[in-house]
Amino acid sequence: MKIKLKIVKLRSEVITPKYMTKGAAGFDVAAFWEDSCVSKILKAGDMLIVPTGLKLELPLGYEAQVRPRSGLAFNHGITIVNSPGTIDSDFRGEVKIALINLGKKDFEIKTGERIAQIIVSKIEQLEIEEVQSLSQTDRGEGGFGSTGL
Repeated sequence: MKIKLKIVKLRSEVITPKYMTKGAAGFDVAAFWEDSCVSKILKAGDMLIVPTGLKLELPLGYEAQVRPRSGLAFNHGITIVNSPGTIDSDFRGEVKIALINLGKKDFEIKTGERIAQIIVSKIEQLEIEEVQSLSQTDRGEGGFGSTGL
């Protein structure tokens, strides 16, 4: 039995998300501007919150990660500010995508344009235990770059 993701479209014109290929890990979500606005410009170097017109109901024990679309990122420098963004299972508001334009040109975001992908993953909350020390490993406290390039 497949796990169900419930969605609410805030307007009938909102594009229903779908997996674009049989092997896709994520489904695409599109921009949806209200009030007859058909597009907005994301200036080079700026950030913008982009509404999708969707609300999600994830099953308890699951999260949704909002990730960039590779074509937008590579071809135009458009990516997710807080990548990956997390949607918790108890969030019921409209899904909005925080985009940033790292490119050199302004970018027009049109209603209906696929702007991000969402990957749903099973998660488990762990019991948090405060201790005085941690077990030793070969890596130890080696951080950024400590294992090579």
